[in-house]
Amino acid sequence: MPPKPQTEITLRGVLLGIVITLVFTAAQVYLGLQVGLTFATSIPAAVISMALLSAFKSATIQENNIVQTIASAAGTLASVIFVLPGLIIIGWWRDVPFFVTFAACAIGGILGVMYTIPLRRALVSNSPLPYPEGVAAAEVLKVGTNTREGAQEGQAGLVAVMLGSVASAAYSALAAAKALAGELAAFFKVKVGGKVAATGIAGESSLALIGAGHLMGITVGIAMLIGLVIAWGIAVPILTSMTPMPEASAADHAGAIWSTQVRYLGAGAIGAAAIWTIGKLLGPVWSGLMSALEANRRRQSGGEDLPREEQDLPIALVGLISVLLLVPAGFLMASFLNGTAIASLSLPLVALGVLYLAVAGLLAAAVCGYMAGLIGSSNSPVSGVGILSVLGAALLIGAVGHSVTGPDAAQALTAFALFATTFVLAVAVVGNDNLQDLKTGQLVGATPWKQQVALVIGVVAGAVVIPLVLNLLNNAFGFAGDPNYRGITGEPLGAPQATLISTLAKGAIGGSLPWGLLGAGALIGAGLVAFDLFLRKATNDKYSLPPLGVGLAIYLPSSVTAPVVVGAFGGWLFERLVRGKPWAEPASRLGVLIASGFIVGESLFKVVLAGVITFTGSKAPLAVLPIPYGEHTAMIIALILAVSGVAGLYRWCIGAAKKVQG
Repeated sequence: MPPKPQTEITLRGVLLGIVITLVFTAAQVYLGLQVGLTFATSIPAAVISMALLSAFKSATIQENNIVQTIASAAGTLASVIFVLPGLIIIGWWRDVPFFVTFAACAIGGILGVMYTIPLRRALVSNSPLPYPEGVAAAEVLKVGTNTREGAQEGQAGLVAVMLGSVASAAYSALAAAKALAGELAAFFKVKVGGKVAATGIAGESSLALIGAGHLMGITVGIAMLIGLVIAWGIAVPILTSMTPMPEASAADHAGAIWSTQVRYLGAGAIGAAAIWTIGKLLGPVWSGLMSALEANRRRQSGGEDLPREEQDLPIALVGLISVLLLVPAGFLMASFLNGTAIASLSLPLVALGVLYLAVAGLLAAAVCGYMAGLIGSSNSPVSGVGILSVLGAALLIGAVGHSVTGPDAAQALTAFALFATTFVLAVAVVGNDNLQDLKTGQLVGATPWKQQVALVIGVVAGAVVIPLVLNLLNNAFGFAGDPNYRGITGEPLGAPQATLISTLAKGAIGGSLPWGLLGAGALIGAGLVAFDLFLRKATNDKYSLPPLGVGLAIYLPSSVTAPVVVGAFGGWLFERLVRGKPWAEPASRLGVLIASGFIVGESLFKVVLAGVITFTGSKAPLAVLPIPYGEHTAMIIALILAVSGVAGLYRWCIGAAKKVQG
């Protein structure tokens, strides 16, 4: 049983969480614009919190949990940069307006907190979802607390986190210095039906992704492996054979077809799986909502008190806040349309935007929360949800505004679709993180309503930072495709997700979307759902194939998903190796902490590296010395170091577990 809390929300904890937020959110914004991906900040925030609060004897595990909750809520909100730069890329904004951006992020983020409160019982308390990063963060917090209490396994666990952290940070640093390949890749040309095709596979040199795979488990690992096979073993070869590029290399040919065609298949598969997931969640979510209402009724009638670990914010207050937030959201949307070519349609467009935020936001929060529970918030495809959200918004807004014609009207409709999607995506990304945080809280004995207050604090702190950093980067670097480009460096940030989403919005309103590919992807998703149902029934729920995991691996680059698959199989082999041994349980827990350390070390290193890149203006500030060997040798070195490092640390886990067991 977790210890009773001594302190939970404290002034020092809140201030520390906000300070960590400033650093992590800035790093998230930059990296998201540079490479199109962000990382979870819960674990590094927990480690920093424990290191700093260890100076106070009164510090508790619950206080450290509040710090990581604030920091992670703010860090995840940075994912709104998957949409917001689109308003600059289409030429609607020249600069990022502070108040409008802050308000949109804050309103959407707080709604994300409110929407996930009735989901907590359905998706956290009464759910078998693994929540890999939430469990890992809880393990890190427990290790820090147990070490102070002198527990032997706690001491070994702290060493495990430190070893994993040092290993992953060093490995990432070597990749940044170009001493080893940042990516292992092999692309080649093949014959398909007598035509030349191209395909291949790539994997980022990342121990953090391997650690994430260990935490996700073999079921999700197999699902993602199947997604890789569908994408790179079937779709890419077939589509490259149908779209010849004789002058292009195998890597360029395969990459171009994946990014312009196969990824739409993944988006369609995610959409179908997401709709099915929503359908499955209706019952549990309704039960959770009724449970929350019953708890509120018992509290008001003076009946039996709820256990502290089950006390959410009162559901009536949650509903009131949710409704009231729609008012300023509508005001912002109306102001956004003022003076534009479609100002005459303000009333129906604002009404549609507010309704879309209320309904689509709730659905997005539920789906993202489920996906985070399944595969972790770092790997949850929130950009896929962003794609679905902008498609829905653009189609509805285009239908309302079809009577207004001309390029100015089309641009205004596209901009409004992006702005409305910003609110929904803020809800989605916060929902993606919040349930993960609430899972951590459940495992360390936190009080849910206090953690929910901390989530709101984190959202507001992040909403302050995002427009400032985004505008700074716009002035310094700018974004590719901006017709008003004026970046100082002349090297614009790619903003890949924002570019894709703004292209989809324009295509949906202009009628030029690849509906065939999206529909084919939806059929793939429906087939995966049917197979999962059959497999569960045939094995009495012993085995499953999560459709979202498969769709995710089709949609995301193989460089991200392949290492996760390797980590899932590596963790499974480790668990098989220690199973049945007297020291199996401590060995398994230490393995989880090593994997958690992988995420901690690389995440902290990337925060520092992002700061160095921003300060120096260099894309590769650590690559200062010439490397005397070529790319092929660098890939071999990366592979050898990764395999030997992971295997060596697993062996250390076994040795340490034997000593703990005594």
